Amino acid sequence: MLASVAASSGTASAARSRGFTVDLGRRSDYVAQTNNVQCVGASTQMMLNMIRPGADRSASTQLRLQKVARAWSGPRPDGRIRKGAGVLGWAVGLTLAGAGPYRVVGLPTIEDALLVAARAIKTTGRPVGLLMWHGRHAWVMSGFEATGDPFAPGARVTGAIVEDPLYPHGSSVWGPSPSPGAKLSVRTLARQFVPRFSTWGNPSLAGTYVLVLPYELDARTLRLA
Repeated sequence: MLASVAASSGTASAARSRGFTVDLGRRSDYVAQTNNVQCVGASTQMMLNMIRPGADRSASTQLRLQKVARAWSGPRPDGRIRKGAGVLGWAVGLTLAGAGPYRVVGLPTIEDALLVAARAIKTTGRPVGLLMWHGRHAWVMSGFEATGDPFAPGARVTGAIVEDPLYPHGSSVWGPSPSPGAKLSVRTLARQFVPRFSTWGNPSLAGTYVLVLPYELDARTLRLA
């Protein structure tokens, strides 16, 4: 549900630096992961809560979503049993759960990634998944703050509104978890949202900032069988 959209103006100087904010989340949408490996299941659960009326925070739903994402993540290349879920399984799991189509996208810079995420949020009204910690963790981006409409020429995203399913525990390596719905500056987000290292599943994503991105199907390209 679209919780808030605001554009600030007033004085001449404010008009020149027009601001734009979107937040799809309500704090009741937040779900903590039930163990150390279910960040994708918890993030999927939060994203569905933001898309659909009502909030499901049950452990059984989170486990079911985790299993679906893991099943579509593919085997580990080293042959070991996969405990967590991969980013491709995250996108497929969201799509199968009825969240609308999602795909995995890698961008070369954090600025590019946040602008693409902001445009997707504004266009679809659905949240974005962020692949954190070089590909080892999942957060939700439920909104953003920008210098203007993200489709306007020269617009920049100045903050991301995020949810970390590990809150309040955080990481001894990566730092504390932001509180649910916190708005982080690009500089602060960049401490944990970093390029992916692993080439598992899709080598083209290595070295990129990875998003699980909502998109709209173009009805003109659909054909009946």
